[in-house]
Amino acid sequence: MPPRGSVDVPAYRVIDKFKLDFTAGKESLIAGLLGSPAEISPKYFYDDLGCALYGAICQLPEYYPTRTEVHIFRTYRDEIADAVGQGKQFVDLGAGDCCKAQSWIPFLMPARYIAVDIAAPEIHRALSKMSVDFPEVEMLGVVTDFSCRLDLEGALGVQPVTFFYPGSSIGNFTPADAIIFLRQVQSYCAALPGGGLMIGVDCKKGKPLLDAAYDDALGVTAAFNRNALLHLNRVYGFDFDIAGFIHRGFYNEAQGRIEMHLEALRDQVVHLNGAARTFKSGERIHTENSYKYDPEEFKSMLREAGFSSVRLWCDRERTYAVFYAS
Repeated sequence: MPPRGSVDVPAYRVIDKFKLDFTAGKESLIAGLLGSPAEISPKYFYDDLGCALYGAICQLPEYYPTRTEVHIFRTYRDEIADAVGQGKQFVDLGAGDCCKAQSWIPFLMPARYIAVDIAAPEIHRALSKMSVDFPEVEMLGVVTDFSCRLDLEGALGVQPVTFFYPGSSIGNFTPADAIIFLRQVQSYCAALPGGGLMIGVDCKKGKPLLDAAYDDALGVTAAFNRNALLHLNRVYGFDFDIAGFIHRGFYNEAQGRIEMHLEALRDQVVHLNGAARTFKSGERIHTENSYKYDPEEFKSMLREAGFSSVRLWCDRERTYAVFYAS
């Protein structure tokens, strides 16, 4: 029990770089919704409810990426830990609830753990627990939208840095944008020699398995997709009828990507703060892409981004890959 009169000091700190320009953000969003085809950024999935639904998706029987990645981590834990090394800064990109990174801390023994995510409440919840479990590790959160730019100014120390980007989230970038992002990561690694990038990548495979993973029988992914409209209504004052849209998730084999859309079930008008957008029955709003890569294809992308050494671990069926690039 702390002495009388003392004040509890959090064992972690958070740097909030997500200086949302509300007006500019709204204008960009409305422009996307007025376009043909209409589109919104997948970042609008991740309000509190969206984060909870994503956590539920990861538990679904159809959603193989999470359990396959965990299997690879457990099977090759020692090999991967030897490749990464200990005592470095551990930067968790898209940290969410930080559970994936937490399993690595006893093996990598980082000097500092830096959780990077757009969802500030999620970072606070996770770090408040982890700072108790790992009091010897300096804990820092960075709230930022790194889909635009990876800004870690003021967050990194002097030690080599290991970037951790699990969950195949790199697939949300187009291939060209993925290379730009990987170059940003590589530049941080080059500035603090001795580090690298541990990243999970979903591989190309048969359409039925991919379709099921993004359109589950229970409808959790559908709820996750439609919640983006609920989020927009609450934050921006739009009037989407959530029941008027249905989830569509499928593998576009020609493009090598999963596509997620919200399809209008009937003709309807949505008011976007002064702009009226008519959605015809069957018209879609494109909400997300998730690109899939053959292991050799992604290895080439890492080299193009400036990494000179690349190691690879896969499951037996080569449905999923984990890379460490330095």
